[in-house]
Amino acid sequence: MGAETPLIRKLQKFVRLSAEDERALDKLVQERIQKIGGREDVAREGDNPETLKVILSGWACRTKMLEDGRRQILSFFLPGDLCELNIYILREMDHTIAALTPLTYAEITRDKFEHVTSQHPRIAQAFWWDTLVAMAVQREWTLNVGQRTALERISHLFCELFIKLDVIGRTRRNRCEFPLLQSDLGEATGLSTVHVNRTLRELRSQNLIVLRGKELTIPDLERLKEVAMFNISYLHLEHESQELDPNEIGGRAAR
Repeated sequence: MGAETPLIRKLQKFVRLSAEDERALDKLVQERIQKIGGREDVAREGDNPETLKVILSGWACRTKMLEDGRRQILSFFLPGDLCELNIYILREMDHTIAALTPLTYAEITRDKFEHVTSQHPRIAQAFWWDTLVAMAVQREWTLNVGQRTALERISHLFCELFIKLDVIGRTRRNRCEFPLLQSDLGEATGLSTVHVNRTLRELRSQNLIVLRGKELTIPDLERLKEVAMFNISYLHLEHESQELDPNEIGGRAAR
C-alpha cells in the first residue's frame, strides 16, 4: 500500500512524509473500515460526531437541506479526503455527509488521531495543510456560485475534480470516473437541472468535454481551464516542492 493509497498520495503534495509516517497512516485508516451503499447517509445533521471519517473508495458530498427539501451540495469528497478534521469536537453535526456511490471509509477515534499526530509531526502538518486547502476550495465555490456564469461554473467544477483525481492517481490520460448526476451538478453549482443540461450540451458542442456513462473525458484541459478562468493555485499542490525529503540520509547539513 504505502504511497499508493489516495490519502498518502494527496498528503505528500503538502508535506513529504517518511516511510514511518506512511506506515502510521496506513495503520490508522485500516482499523475501523465501514461500507455503505450509494445515496445513503454517512452522517446526518444533528448526529453526535464521534469519529473522523476518511474516504477510502467512492464519492461522497457534504450537504445542507432546507425544510422544504431543497438541497445544496457544499463540497465533494473523493478517495483520500477527510470529511472534516476534528469534527468530533462538535456536539452535533451541522450538515449531512452523503454517499454518492457505494462508499468505503475509515472511522478514526479522537484518541487514535491525536496519538498519531502527536507522534508524527509531519502527519499533523499535512492534515492542517489539507484543512487549509479545503477552506480555499470552499472560497472558490462561493465565488463560483456568486460570480461565474453557468458555463464557467460547470467548467470550473470539472477542472477541479479532474485535477484532484489526477493527484491521487485516478485519471487515465484525459479521462476519469464521473458518477455525478445532473441533479448533483445543479445542487453543487446553484443551477436548475434544466440549466445544467443546457450547459452540458454547450460544453459538448464546443468539444470541451465528453460524458459517456460514468466517465468524463476532457479533450483539452488547458482550453477548459481558459473557459472556466481556472487558476490552480488555490489547490496549493506544490507547497513542498522545495523542501527536504525526510527519507534522505544526511540532510542539508551533509551537502
